[in-house]
Amino acid sequence: MSAADKIQNAAEDLKGKAKEALGNLTNDDSKVAEGKADQAKADAKKAGENVKDAFKH
Repeated sequence: MSAADKIQNAAEDLKGKAKEALGNLTNDDSKVAEGKADQAKADAKKAGENVKDAFKH
């Protein structure tokens, strides 16, 4: 996993956490769901990159 990919995935995860927190503060269930979806997407990308890395070595 390249450093750029790690940074991008971390940024997407943080964006998701921020959306989720904003949704919790404003009682906006759709923002909470968007935030959780962004976090899940970042986690899936990270897992995919880890699998690729495992086969490189």
